[in-house]
Amino acid sequence: MTPLHVSADAGLRRLDGGRLLLGGSPYRVLRLSAAAARLLDTWLAGTPVAALPAHRRLAARLVRAGVVHPVYTSARLSVRDVTVVVPVRDHAQALAGLLPAVREVAEVVVVDDGSLRPLPQAAVRHPVCRGPAAARNTGWRLAGTDLVAFLDADVVPDAGWLDVLLPHFEDPDVAAVAPRVLSVAGTSLLARYEQVRSSLDLGGAPAPVRPGGRVSYVPSAALVVRVSALRASGGFEEEMRFGEDVDLVWRLAAAGSLVRYEPASTVRHAPRPRWRGWARQRFEYGTSAAPLALRHGRAVAPLKMSAWSVAAWAGPAVGRPLAGLAVAGVTAALLPRKLEAVGVPAAESLKLALHGHLGAGRLLADALTRSWWPVAVPALAATRRGRWLLAAAYGCHVQEWYRRRPPIDPLRWTALRALDDLCYGSGVWWGAVRHRTLAPLLPDLAEWPGCDGVHTDTGTGPGADPSPDVGADPDPGAAAGPDPDPGPGADSDPDPGADPGAGADPGAGADPGDASPPAAPPVPGAVGDSGLPRTTTGGAGALDPAGEEDGPAALAGGDTSPGVRAQ
Repeated sequence: MTPLHVSADAGLRRLDGGRLLLGGSPYRVLRLSAAAARLLDTWLAGTPVAALPAHRRLAARLVRAGVVHPVYTSARLSVRDVTVVVPVRDHAQALAGLLPAVREVAEVVVVDDGSLRPLPQAAVRHPVCRGPAAARNTGWRLAGTDLVAFLDADVVPDAGWLDVLLPHFEDPDVAAVAPRVLSVAGTSLLARYEQVRSSLDLGGAPAPVRPGGRVSYVPSAALVVRVSALRASGGFEEEMRFGEDVDLVWRLAAAGSLVRYEPASTVRHAPRPRWRGWARQRFEYGTSAAPLALRHGRAVAPLKMSAWSVAAWAGPAVGRPLAGLAVAGVTAALLPRKLEAVGVPAAESLKLALHGHLGAGRLLADALTRSWWPVAVPALAATRRGRWLLAAAYGCHVQEWYRRRPPIDPLRWTALRALDDLCYGSGVWWGAVRHRTLAPLLPDLAEWPGCDGVHTDTGTGPGADPSPDVGADPDPGAAAGPDPDPGPGADSDPDPGADPGAGADPGAGADPGDASPPAAPPVPGAVGDSGLPRTTTGGAGALDPAGEEDGPAALAGGDTSPGVRAQ
């Protein structure tokens, strides 16, 4: 068995002697047994995870929760186990830059998706354009290897990119791994903007990929997938022109597979050369929200937060700031009582509540100026109070400029951010009209009063099944009663590149030669989750089988007691 090491997520915080873990994606609270906490100490100090079932299961749960990340020092699969599939249409020049960079793999399958002039490098040609999803499906079905690496024609991988990705497949649950897609550097205003805010660049922090997570999608501009997973899932949905990669990743996650984002591996993607093409790309990304919403429901909601946070921000919006403060204060005061049971200090709970409400304000601002702008911006601009609210919403772009310090002055940065949102939001509405649905425009107020997010713990006793997935645990913050929507959103978004807004529209593909359709979804941020901290609780029993005080011997002795307790 390949040695497994783990590294702590940048946002992980440990309290109570290391037994209480705060972090992950989505944000959650986990309580470890004393034995499990000691094990985690040794792992984070560099000791590999022992090949004992209980230890591996504990590590797997922490990995799925996103509080630690797997590090394999070797891989049984090599580049000779990979077939590169390149869907392309009328983009012959780009192939000249890509093909020399992938010579070491077992095979390269170029699929000509109906180019006006047939491409001599193509192994297969579609007589007419059928779209990037169909082209990718044609390509991977020809592969004779265990893995397929999808690359867009205008992508060039950095040296050793597969060497970093392949070790992740030592975990049999991993179905796909994506590298970081960096925008090719340039001196134009567009190139400088894309370097900081490309929809394909999901930041420098590794993460599990799932709806609602810090990284909720990965684009197929560069994506390595097990062929067996593609066969089981049926591959890409060919009816989708944009967002089909997001759809595939979410279906894999829903089936229980792991999809990982590994930014230590990098590829370079050429941005659109002109503003018109860039605006069209953003618009087309937005059009994918409707078909994704029809397939994946609330995962695409433009706003996802506690109704109590909405109420807190609605107060000042309607001229009742004291009422808003009262709601925020009361809900914040309730959180310590809810988290006390799992050992979260009151001061920490209050901090979570404060960050949660502040993060909610940013999510509201994003939704108003992005997905809802065709209605929200004109309506707010019509009144004096509304104009102040709009100024505050767009002020978030200035705050983002201050945090990221892009090579663009604040005025032009703010204007480009507003234009970015305008194009994407227009696409969302156009897609909603075409598909005759309001689904991509509806908020997800999952924690509306009465909707208790706490899952009853039914397995806390010795012998209880510890296998329940951490990710399935409910949200502690959402737990009992009026939920103050806790959570430090900032903490859960350690990397600027992973900014919520940025992730909202993935995809690369509007470009004909790009063949990489945009995945445009709603990702954390665009979709509403922006890393807003969600303390999760519940499912304790799930992770906590036997008594938490079991010693290492107990953990090692059986496959029933990882000694973790998820709250």
